[in-house]
Amino acid sequence: MKPLLIILLGLLFVMTSCRTEDDLTIDPPVEETLAANSIIANLMSKTSLNDGSFDNIIDNASCLSIQLPVTVTVNGTTLTITDTSGYQNIEDILDLFDDDVDTVVITYPITVILTDFSTLVVNDDSELAALAVNCNGDNQFDDDIECIDFQYPITASVFNANNDLINTITINNDNEMYNFIEDLDDYAAVTINFPITIILADGTTQTISNIQELENAIETAEDTCDEDDDNDYNDDDCDNCTTSDLDAIFADCMDWTVDGLELNDMDLEDNYSDYIFTFNSDGTITVIENANTFTGTWNASGTGNNIMVTISITGLPDFNNTWNLHEIEREAGEAEFELRFGEDELEFESDC
Repeated sequence: MKPLLIILLGLLFVMTSCRTEDDLTIDPPVEETLAANSIIANLMSKTSLNDGSFDNIIDNASCLSIQLPVTVTVNGTTLTITDTSGYQNIEDILDLFDDDVDTVVITYPITVILTDFSTLVVNDDSELAALAVNCNGDNQFDDDIECIDFQYPITASVFNANNDLINTITINNDNEMYNFIEDLDDYAAVTINFPITIILADGTTQTISNIQELENAIETAEDTCDEDDDNDYNDDDCDNCTTSDLDAIFADCMDWTVDGLELNDMDLEDNYSDYIFTFNSDGTITVIENANTFTGTWNASGTGNNIMVTISITGLPDFNNTWNLHEIEREAGEAEFELRFGEDELEFESDC
């Protein structure tokens, strides 16, 4: 019996010692499992969709983007856009004059990237227009969630039907995240390796510890920002504006002239070519035109693209309104700021 017992114990030892650590059954936590077609999977998919609105200045289509580099001719000037900073170069040319006809001509062929990151070669304007017609209109609801982003890399654990850990996947960008969510059906079970970090629209970050926290965070952030899904390329020029910026340029630049004034589709700036405006720190305005002096008040409140500037000057009704601060520009030897009210525009400049 002793030899038989020794043999049996030896066989048991061999069988157990041959099972490696990687073969051990690991039960993935049910509450952390990422299931295909679940609420959180759909939210993660929408968050990782390709947002095509950032290059609307070229293609006027929020549901697709143009693969860089791309060559365009803007009001007769040819530019090759190699990175996202090039969109500002296009805008600078378009903003040079207010009374010209702006044109952006694309040099074909180009490659466009759709919301699911698939690509197509486009050969002319008609082909691009045929794709763009599938996009929603200006600021209309679409599937992509732009007010929250994932901070990469993110890792996920993949299990087979026996709950064996078979792979660890590293996700490095939105394209890989979208494809990962699309392939969830290929796995028996998947868990995200928490904690992960998300980035909110205001640039702040939040640490997420589990699936439920992630679902809550995406749902909460979904409609908390302007996704800028429109073709007005310069409607976000004051994203980072503050009333302190106005205080600063008024302190540095005393003499302001009217660079543009359009009211009810009429250009009136020539009527005020000899008027010098001073915006004082105490909220008063002094306007001098030859031997004439006008006085009034100004006030600014709000932040970003929602700063409102109220101007009231006795004897100059064309300026009296509560305007939206559209843009502040400061360069060496020159400062400008632009106000808008609906379609009406008021621009001041100073050589300082």
